[in-house]
Parts: sequence; structure tokens; C-alpha cells
Amino acid sequence: MATTWNDLVSYIRVRYEIFRQTERTLDFDLPTRDGRTQRVAVHHVGDDGMGDGTEWIQIESPIARADGVDLRRLLELAGESAVGGVAVAGGVAMFRHAAALSELNLTRFDGPFQLVVSRADELEHQLTGADHF
Repeated sequence: MATTWNDLVSYIRVRYEIFRQTERTLDFDLPTRDGRTQRVAVHHVGDDGMGDGTEWIQIESPIARADGVDLRRLLELAGESAVGGVAVAGGVAMFRHAAALSELNLTRFDGPFQLVVSRADELEHQLTGADHF
């Protein structure tokens, strides 16, 4: 059975404390390591105009203000990641990964989710030495 956005929302609500929720987005903080936390958002992207009916989610976690880091270095570091990539949105550098809901097994959601969160936290630490996000 295919996973739905409502299934994913329920799964996340049971496991994490959500501090902001809209019809298409969940925002929350997760502990990472050494007392650090990392903000994360899961967005329901829908079929994004593909027309094939495939529903997508995007998992993203902020790294740093884009104007406060060496973007070339960020791209080099992010290029070492097996999945995901970086983007700048609203002046903030983000680490992102997308997945098709129909291919998502909720018991395996934490793998890519934790990968995005831990990679964003590592990049933030490498580039800024701080824990702003």
C-alpha cells in the first residue's frame, strides 16, 4: 500500500514535537550530537507538475545564512554526500532530499530523514562552527 501525506504526518507527529504545521509543511527540531539540535522541515510537494500522479516530499534542513559562508566550499562539501544536495531559499543555504511518497516505507523514513538532518548539522558545524539552526 502506498504511503500518503496524511500517513507521514501521523508518523512524524507521534515521534517528534512539531513547532509549526501547515497543510503542506511540518517544521521541528531534532537533537543531533554533542548537545546540538537541527531544525528540519518536511514539505508535501505533490506531483510538482509532472502529470503522472506521483506525490513527492522534500526533506530540508538549514545550514547557514548564504551570505555568511563560502558557497563554493559548501558545494564541495555537499558533493561528498551520497544523496541530497544544497540550495539557497530565502537567503538560507539548505541541505535537501526528495522522495516519492508511493515508494516510501514509513519504517524506513528515518534513514533518509536522519541523513538530511545529520548532514546539514555537519555542514553547519564545518562551515560556521556554530549551532544557529
